[in-house]
Amino acid sequence: MLQLLVFVVAVVGIGWLIGATNLPGAWYAGLAKPDFVPPNWAFPVAWTILYIMIAVAGWRTFRREPSGRAMLVWAAQLALNFVWSPVMFTMHQIGAALVILICLFVAIVTYISLETSRDRLAAALFVPYAAWVAFAGVLNAAIWRLN
Repeated sequence: MLQLLVFVVAVVGIGWLIGATNLPGAWYAGLAKPDFVPPNWAFPVAWTILYIMIAVAGWRTFRREPSGRAMLVWAAQLALNFVWSPVMFTMHQIGAALVILICLFVAIVTYISLETSRDRLAAALFVPYAAWVAFAGVLNAAIWRLN
């Protein structure tokens, strides 16, 4: 259980740290956005829940095969996840952020496909994440198009 706690604290903690140090700010507030953009409070709530699910899935995979392909894909998706906010909100690179989201979505789907036959729960924990990232991609694309 200590290992699970480490995964959750690390993933949620790093996610929160990146979020806190790469705030949307005035630049983002001034962008044209589509009508379907969620309220600002929804993002930290959704990401906290998703980060917990990502951590649990990663922990389950790590316990079984710490250096296997699924664990490498899990680590890659997390790196892509963590780089999106700095690219979008600090560097103001909307198009590059969209490319990151597309790569992230591919990594998430790859993880799900790798884990489906080995650990259905780990795979299932990534399904809401895939849906949220797909939605984030549509939102990112709409913001890019409008600006």
